[in-house]
Amino acid sequence: MTQHITAVSQAAVGTELPAVAFPLSLYRLVMVAGGNRDFNAIHHNRDYARNTGAPDAYANTLFLMGMWERAIDDWTGSTGRIVAIRGFRMSRFNTVGTTAVVSGRVQAADAERGIVTFTIGTADDDGATVGPGEVDVSFAR
Repeated sequence: MTQHITAVSQAAVGTELPAVAFPLSLYRLVMVAGGNRDFNAIHHNRDYARNTGAPDAYANTLFLMGMWERAIDDWTGSTGRIVAIRGFRMSRFNTVGTTAVVSGRVQAADAERGIVTFTIGTADDDGATVGPGEVDVSFAR
């Protein structure tokens, strides 16, 4: 069970977020396409994606951003609200058959503003795929 923080004062700089793994099966990418209505074939048709020069079908932007949100929400619980995302840059495809792992840490905690800033990124077995970036989370006072 993940322990949630409920206030900025509980966010110690340097604290690691528990890593969240997302195995990328074709089934999952098809479900994601239906869920976020991104029906571009590069995200769910392996042959089509390869014909465009990609190594395989790959995760779309909304799913990748959702992975970051999930990693943050798992740690902050319902008390935190994402207010900014910076540095979200895709450097490589997150393809079918790989596992995307989101990890991060507390970079800063500003009690006066009620904001915690996280450094966060996504990687697979071959290294970074998205980020690193920063996510600001506001906590209700």
